[in-house]
Amino acid sequence: MSDESRGDRGWMRHAIGLARLCPHSDTAFAVGAVIVGADGVEIEHGWSRETDDKVHAEESALNKLAADDPRLRRATLYSTLEPCSQRASKDRAPCTDRILAAGIRRVVIAWREPGTFVDNCVGVEKLREHGVEVVELADLADEAMSMNRHLRL
Repeated sequence: MSDESRGDRGWMRHAIGLARLCPHSDTAFAVGAVIVGADGVEIEHGWSRETDDKVHAEESALNKLAADDPRLRRATLYSTLEPCSQRASKDRAPCTDRILAAGIRRVVIAWREPGTFVDNCVGVEKLREHGVEVVELADLADEAMSMNRHLRL
């Protein structure tokens, strides 16, 4: 296992811990997200429903930073779930759009979004089409899904 892979798993486990902080919902996933700078230091974090009933984890973390924060261009975003490519809340930008606008060039996820709430999430594909490196840690998917078992996965 490479040093980068070990680091990715550590940050993903931190994101999984954040997902456990999410208020319970029968209509949305519990997700945690961490933004880590190129220096390996956490820049910010967030979780689903942290600030309101509709906020996504990635959105919550990014909302705490200036849109033009220069650290974001060299940062990695860790999210327990694939960033959304469309939202049920039409008044909010999908997380993939937010990630692209922030200039984040690397995203690490544990599992892909199933069709439970949104048909055909293409967050990974959209990010990759725009040159973002996306790493999937499928071996941590079960742990990342654990707080969502009450939903139809």
